[in-house]
Amino acid sequence: MNWTIPVIFLVFILIFICVKTFSSGSNVNSSKNIIPGPRPLPIIGNLHIVNLQKLQQSLEEMSKKYGTIFSIHLGSKRMVVLSGYETVKDALVNHADEFAERPEVPIFRYIHNGFGVAFSHGDNWKMMRRFTLSTLRDFGMGRKTLEEKVAEESTFLIKDFESHKGNHFNFTVTLHLAIANIITSIVFGQRFEYDNPQLCRLSSLVKEIFRLLGNPMVLEKEDPNSYFHDGNLLSLLSALFMAGTDTISGTLRWGLLLMAVYPEIQSKVQEEIERVIEKAQPRTEHRKQMPYTDAVIHEIQRIANIVPLNLPRETTVDVTFKGYFIPKGTYIIPLLESVLRDETQFEKPNEFNPQRFLDTEGKFVKREAFMPFSAGRRICIGETLAKMELFIFFTSLIQKFTFFPPPGVTHVHIAPDTGFTAPPQYQRICAVPRF
Repeated sequence: MNWTIPVIFLVFILIFICVKTFSSGSNVNSSKNIIPGPRPLPIIGNLHIVNLQKLQQSLEEMSKKYGTIFSIHLGSKRMVVLSGYETVKDALVNHADEFAERPEVPIFRYIHNGFGVAFSHGDNWKMMRRFTLSTLRDFGMGRKTLEEKVAEESTFLIKDFESHKGNHFNFTVTLHLAIANIITSIVFGQRFEYDNPQLCRLSSLVKEIFRLLGNPMVLEKEDPNSYFHDGNLLSLLSALFMAGTDTISGTLRWGLLLMAVYPEIQSKVQEEIERVIEKAQPRTEHRKQMPYTDAVIHEIQRIANIVPLNLPRETTVDVTFKGYFIPKGTYIIPLLESVLRDETQFEKPNEFNPQRFLDTEGKFVKREAFMPFSAGRRICIGETLAKMELFIFFTSLIQKFTFFPPPGVTHVHIAPDTGFTAPPQYQRICAVPRF
């Protein structure tokens, strides 16, 4: 058989693909209506110029070259990245409807099958979001009943920390189990001991899912007239456990490690606790009287940057945004790290400095660019619960213990772990009882 003609034809096709790809790839000097970005290669796109283990950092570097709106190809998938507070807010808040959809991500499709609230679409998402918010309120979110459960769980967590008698230990698992117990108390109506096999198994599965979601390689019936079926129920419950445990426990881990690194800040928090709460158990009502502690928690959330890439969005319609045409169905990455560390909003953003949330009189000051729970139509539905948990757990622990690095450790380097969320890498800590 003569292979000459087929080979020539194949080479011609490959050359055509390369020319088409490079000619369609945009750059800094492109027309205003074409979104800038690095030119993709055939098949791999821009994978050769990004660090997939630290994708958010690669995208931050690209934004310095291409601007606050640029496109990137991960494999054959084209994505538009939004960077910086002004651009992200404009998209998610001022153009909330246009950027309200979720893209089809295979791993989430496999986990949720299009059900639930986090990665569902259209009417199902609207119905499930209303239902979830209403149900969480019925189960006590934002009310004293749920606050009591959080406060009760903090006492069990304190007892566990006390059992180590000031010796250094890995507090990662215990914190995760404590936060998971808040969700189990909502869903199942009871908490579990920290050595309960079912709770430990559930906690480990949640952490493994988030680890797998951070792997770039994953970015590989019921009655249709009813939204209230087992598919939506299972998806909602799994989303509550995933979103309600890993993010909060990871943020608390950042907080305790930062207190060990900055003892002077830890002392100021303890002084305010003694002045306002004394030895009573912390409650959310104390927060307004504790501006410094409030500022510290906000700064912990900002520096922790627990979901740096944000959850992806997708355009619901063709939209012209800041002079660029973005077609319907475009995969959008609202880069949350670029918001929480925007130099135009936070001076020296890589430094841990709670004073940025205080005025000259020591009163708490809200910062518009502080949006760790995202914004717009898809803002985190558990924001109220998360704020309650962070305040009560953090304040209760700092009230009872002083946190130190392990003996002999003179320098603690806190670095984010690899995964879909960004908790700190595993480190041991000493929790020394204060009284």
